[in-house]
Amino acid sequence: MSDPGSVLTWSNILTAADTEETPPPTPEPVGAAELAAILAGRMCHDFISPASAIVSGVDLLDDPSAQDMREDAMKLIETSAKKLVGLLAFSRVAFGGSSTAENFDPRELQRLTQGIYDHVRPNLEWAVSLDIVSKPCARTLLNLAQIASSILPAGGVAKVTAVRQGEEVLMSVEATGARVRLRPEVIRGLEGQALGEGLSGHWVQAYYLYALLKAAGGALDHHIEPERVILRARCPADA
Repeated sequence: MSDPGSVLTWSNILTAADTEETPPPTPEPVGAAELAAILAGRMCHDFISPASAIVSGVDLLDDPSAQDMREDAMKLIETSAKKLVGLLAFSRVAFGGSSTAENFDPRELQRLTQGIYDHVRPNLEWAVSLDIVSKPCARTLLNLAQIASSILPAGGVAKVTAVRQGEEVLMSVEATGARVRLRPEVIRGLEGQALGEGLSGHWVQAYYLYALLKAAGGALDHHIEPERVILRARCPADA
């Protein structure tokens, strides 16, 4: 998938299961309260790291014996504060109500996503061909992009594409890197399965994305190759 147009053909994969002799397993339901609790825990885990680093920097500034580290402490506080603000702004749209707005400017979504990628190893490539993005589609794009950043631990490129086709928005994130890995618990979440073994923090975002698209009348798919993973979604444009 090297150009935005390639996203247009992926929907055929979603319907391919209809021709298989063995139907896919029925997703196991996850209660709303359980999902909310795990998702809240995941966000707290993301926020605590930069928040703790800020406190550490302040402690260094207050330590009379560490005045020679004052410049390092200020850099730590500045970097961590930017990371925390970026995570909070991103999460308000990706997981929360954010605002009363029902539609988003894709340039704002790019800014929010870049705020996440500024503090991870992979690079972001943004190729969204939309003038306006509905709230469900916006949340889908942000979650796809953040999941892609987490499956490139050694760096690489995450290319985000989105186009409108008829009454749907077709989205994909192509994650390319030497050590790209889609964890089993993430795959379970993307397929709407309850968490088995593995880390709930990795699973819950994928499952949230699955539930979000299911509620909006959309669908989700993934494709794994050596050194490349493609996450794909379709969502009603006016959901």
